[in-house]
Amino acid sequence: MALKVQIDNGRFTYCSEGDSSHPAVLFLHGFMGNVDEFKETIASLSKQFYCVSIDLPAHGQTDIANSDVNREQYYTIQSSANFVIKFLGFLRIEECYLVGYSMGGRLALYLTINFPQYFHKVVLESASAGLRTSIERSDRLVKDRKLASDLETNDFRLFLENWYQQAIFANLRSHPKFPQMLEQRLNNSPALLAKSLRYFSIGNQPSLWEHLSKNEVPLLLLVGELDDKFIQINQQMSQLCKFSQLEIIPNCGHNIHFEHPEIFVRQIQAFFASSSFEKV
Repeated sequence: MALKVQIDNGRFTYCSEGDSSHPAVLFLHGFMGNVDEFKETIASLSKQFYCVSIDLPAHGQTDIANSDVNREQYYTIQSSANFVIKFLGFLRIEECYLVGYSMGGRLALYLTINFPQYFHKVVLESASAGLRTSIERSDRLVKDRKLASDLETNDFRLFLENWYQQAIFANLRSHPKFPQMLEQRLNNSPALLAKSLRYFSIGNQPSLWEHLSKNEVPLLLLVGELDDKFIQINQQMSQLCKFSQLEIIPNCGHNIHFEHPEIFVRQIQAFFASSSFEKV
């Protein structure tokens, strides 16, 4: 059952499953996802862990007060990270495991680097450390602003169909449950998703590459073998971060937890149970 919590000017939706006395795992969904993004994963892991998921700003049923004149700032990666830390405080979670997918993976890495004391181990699924140069960020921001305008002016279903024509989703489109995923994505607000594209854009976030060599929180980097772009990105991340392990999942594209949930769960369980790279 979805619950609500007020954090500053935001009313956040979240779900929890499992015994709260067990080790906690926080799940952060990707763009257009919500608290149900990791539903299958949580169903498996909740026997061992206290699993919590949250609707990030501009997604699902989370609502940011419209009366705030500076409300756009609450959709950035920095502000979203602050919301998450306050959310952990609300749940009285001092340290937890963290799992983030794609956009949520970028947020998870930002949290890991800026608030390492809160996280025991972190799983980054099809994630990135951002864009290295200001030119790359500027170019990407232009593209995401155009996509945001398309979201605000065009048919939402058509936007979704075009979005999933990207090469990184080629394998996902053939999944038997893909139509159900599309229907779930339609529950989002196009106007709010446009804010996410503008302010949470990878072009709008600081590069995290230069921080990877200093990171001491163990990272599990998961990518699909059919996701060439993110294999290259994560290979570079793994080389820079000594407290990390990279796993390339066979016959899988960008969305591993949806395409192969059993493999995804096994990877997480093995990583959480391993004594390698344990924090001191």
